[in-house]
Amino acid sequence: MGLTTMRLRVGNVANPEITEELDFLVDSGAIYSVVPAEVLGRLGVRPLAEQEFRLANGTRIVRKKGVAFFRYGDRVGGADVVFGEPEDALLLGAFTLESLGLCLDPLRRELLPVPMILGVMTLGAWSSERRIACSA
Repeated sequence: MGLTTMRLRVGNVANPEITEELDFLVDSGAIYSVVPAEVLGRLGVRPLAEQEFRLANGTRIVRKKGVAFFRYGDRVGGADVVFGEPEDALLLGAFTLESLGLCLDPLRRELLPVPMILGVMTLGAWSSERRIACSA
């Protein structure tokens, strides 16, 4: 089984015109993307919280987490991002893929567009004017 990489731009959601282009290893088994803290700092992305993670060997680590802007061609999205330390791999996780409307075909190791569905449900018991919108 091969590896899938993806070159995309990362930036600050408050200033999406300023970005840096990076080569990510696509890891659809990871929830969050990991970007070097140094890069995020240059872009003005600030940590909002800390999160505990467990490594494959069972070790527990803590990393800072924030929100970043991602651009892949004409696709844009925002997603949680982990502030990577020097020993951490540059990863593109499932939340970022979903925010870009993409998924990974695990057999072909190709990125595929995900049909974006917007459903509207009328809550008749309350009022025919009230609606809830959901996206997938």
